[in-house]
Amino acid sequence: MKLYSHWRSSASYRVRIALNLKALTCEQVTLDLHKSHAAQHRPEYRRINPQGVVPSLELDNGTVLMQSMAIIEYLEETWPEPPLLPKKVEDRALVRALSQIVCADMHPLHTTRLIDYLGEGLALNQVSIDRWIAGWTTMGLRAIEGLIGDEGYCVGETVTMADVFLVPEVYAARRFKVDLESFEKIRRVVERCNGLEAFQLAHPSRQPDAAP
Repeated sequence: MKLYSHWRSSASYRVRIALNLKALTCEQVTLDLHKSHAAQHRPEYRRINPQGVVPSLELDNGTVLMQSMAIIEYLEETWPEPPLLPKKVEDRALVRALSQIVCADMHPLHTTRLIDYLGEGLALNQVSIDRWIAGWTTMGLRAIEGLIGDEGYCVGETVTMADVFLVPEVYAARRFKVDLESFEKIRRVVERCNGLEAFQLAHPSRQPDAAP
């Protein structure tokens, strides 16, 4: 398998965590998403992923999977151990809801293309961009804080897909100077997850293309 990714991409970070949890190895192909290079928009990558975003997971049979949630659900269905979805159907729905809050409501508001538009299209300076992103991120984290339990992870006593989505989002929140002081349960979950090797190895700072 090949994973097309970028070191600071939250969506790529999620997939790296899931691959590590499933003990799956793959070749990592890094793309420079900075607008001066914009490798994601080059024709050779557009042939792999017409949307021009990361991550993409190319399977050994040549099939290319896109969108982090679809990729992680595929990994869960193909390599079910260890499970990233709970056995109880209601808990599975909650895990998916928490994951969707991140990938549908929060993450789209701090992607590279959105940030470029805020700066170039709307002429916002970096302070204003950070404040804009922090406002929406805080709203999402507030909802998650009210939904997760006290068992140690987002849902229950073991890692689920919700934790896989939450940890990269908190990493991004810190990048945009979000005040996390009031999110006690979230901080506890993130600290516990970051103590696991699968999360540590997936951290942006551990990637081959990480900026110094």
